[in-house]
Amino acid sequence: MKAIQEKTMKAIVQHEYGAPDVLALGEVDKPAVGDDEVLVEVRASSVNPADWHMSTGTPYLVRPQAGLRTPKQTIPGKDVAGTIVAIGEGVTELQVGADVYGEVDGGAFAEYVAVRADLLAPKPANLTFEEAAAVPLAAFTALQGVRDKGEVRPGQHVLVNGASGGVGIFAVQIAKALGAEVTGVCSTRNVDMVRSIGADHVIDYTEDDFSTGEQRYDVMIDNVGTGSLSDCRRVLNPDGVYVMIGGPKHRWLGPVRRMIAAMVYFRFVDQSFRWFVATANQQDLNYLTDLIDAGKVTPVIDRRYSLAEVPEAMAYLGEGHTRGKSVITVSEGAAETA
Repeated sequence: MKAIQEKTMKAIVQHEYGAPDVLALGEVDKPAVGDDEVLVEVRASSVNPADWHMSTGTPYLVRPQAGLRTPKQTIPGKDVAGTIVAIGEGVTELQVGADVYGEVDGGAFAEYVAVRADLLAPKPANLTFEEAAAVPLAAFTALQGVRDKGEVRPGQHVLVNGASGGVGIFAVQIAKALGAEVTGVCSTRNVDMVRSIGADHVIDYTEDDFSTGEQRYDVMIDNVGTGSLSDCRRVLNPDGVYVMIGGPKHRWLGPVRRMIAAMVYFRFVDQSFRWFVATANQQDLNYLTDLIDAGKVTPVIDRRYSLAEVPEAMAYLGEGHTRGKSVITVSEGAAETA
């Protein structure tokens, strides 16, 4: 563990929007710790589409929040797994030396990050730091999409479009944990992996069109926004639910354009359309920890990168072929469970 007395740290820094090469490893001041915060020595992080949107500033719709001309948050990264090295005066539930994980509001691509204590939970004992770092944002999205918006119940049939991506792998496993029969849609190279995480059926979209089959579903979790809205409706039962999580890329509106179209389209049919933005919270993080401890949810890691290699990790993410998650190994021992 690095000496807490050090005043600076290494971090990935960006001062302008653009391609991954605007991200660079630099030396910055270590963050101060507020009364309700803890200082975490980051052992591992991971990359998410949200990181891509914030670093590129696209779709432009994100810029009122992220910064109109330049990023407000100069250190990206939302997922964190690490060890607490200092605590604020108002923190009573967490202690120095505890291994934790969670989602932060930027700043995780660094050696240290200050985090509100109520956004963290003890790291699952059966996961490495790298595995734990692959969980928070993607799993929050999957959980809130499947359980809260899809309202998945035992015995229902659930279709997960984009089952091999960061959110998709968790959506498959969470739907299974809730007692559903799950069909995953993915490419040929990912069929075995999607089946291995619990999918009852797998559709290879390079060979079959999910919208032309006879099976009808109670819930469709759409992580990629492929297929027309009429095709998505066609595979749903009369009272089925279409949950949109991802959508086509668009410089100005991104997936919001498809969301608006879906809001209009589904007003005139019996099925329901639901869309949301996932929010990090300790209650859901504890729920996910319970699923992980029970062996019902397991992260899938595609590639590992060092902190200095974050630009390469972001470029790979932008290609859209990640199987599960790519993680950022920040310190030694990230591949260990404790």
